[in-house]
Amino acid sequence: MQRRTKIIAVAVVAAVLAGAGAAWLWGPVRVETARPSRGPAIEAVYATGVVEPTVMVPIAPRSGGRLVALEADEGASVRRGQVLARIEAADLDQTVQEMQAREQLARAQHERTRELVSQKFVSPAELDRTRSELQAAEAALRRAQAQRNYNQLVAPADGLVLRRDGELGQYIPAGQPVLTLACCAPLRVTADVDEEDIPRVTVGQAVVMHTDALPGRVFDGNVAEITPKGDTVSRSYRVRIRFREPVEVGAGPLRTGMTMDTNLIVARRDNALLVPNSALKGNVLWLVDADDRLQRREVRKGATGTERTEVLAGLRDDESVVLSPAEGLREGRRAHVKPPIAEASAASPAASR
Repeated sequence: MQRRTKIIAVAVVAAVLAGAGAAWLWGPVRVETARPSRGPAIEAVYATGVVEPTVMVPIAPRSGGRLVALEADEGASVRRGQVLARIEAADLDQTVQEMQAREQLARAQHERTRELVSQKFVSPAELDRTRSELQAAEAALRRAQAQRNYNQLVAPADGLVLRRDGELGQYIPAGQPVLTLACCAPLRVTADVDEEDIPRVTVGQAVVMHTDALPGRVFDGNVAEITPKGDTVSRSYRVRIRFREPVEVGAGPLRTGMTMDTNLIVARRDNALLVPNSALKGNVLWLVDADDRLQRREVRKGATGTERTEVLAGLRDDESVVLSPAEGLREGRRAHVKPPIAEASAASPAASR
């Protein structure tokens, strides 16, 4: 009797478990759905860039020495020919004085020789010799004066001092920049584009940019230059972007050195079919048909953005897609559907790396 009771109890439990399993496999599953929306889809190449002057000139001495004077500092507007700094030149001053003395002696000898030749006391050849010595002395004096002047750092054009790399009394080696000057042209953005994306970038291509330093501001531009040789270490190419509305150095909120997020527009489709990113598992969507049954559908994707993805083929506007589909969904299983969410056309998706 007890054995029969145990067998009956086991059979009941098995039936209950089987029913629960069948209900789990084939019973309704609760899902949330949304309808596709129509809106602009932008396919773009993403890259990070830096704001910089179009022309940036380092100013350095030709010979080493101690920095003895600073006539301009960071942020100063300067004019062409203005002296910005001076390097000590005591030895060069002495060289100039020596060359001046030699030039004066050669000139005096030349004048005396001219008088003697006019009186026919010496031959004309002697006058030629003294003239040559005078010319050599004058050239040596000009060379010494030029070398001394090299220790005066002069602005090559009108511009803005971006950076100073030297303190009074500091020894500055030859060729080491003391000041960096931005001049002659407006700001630009230089971005590094991955080598896999560079074939899709062309000169003149539209660019949309923004920086975290100026939230809410969007800057338009165009590709101005693409370097012909890439960086073998970073596997990227340098792309220079010109602002559509020129931004002068130091004239606006944009500053040299700011990081800029750039989207180089490859294509734009204004009436694209868009679905939320959460609905996609790779190239697969789960749909709910008119009978509240689940369907698995492979689609062809287009541009992918932060919130939405473009669907190029495999989906109609009037179909409902499952949001955040769970693992283990089965085709044909009944779905308990919440009311569909009407997806409004939102920000354009942009393909990015």
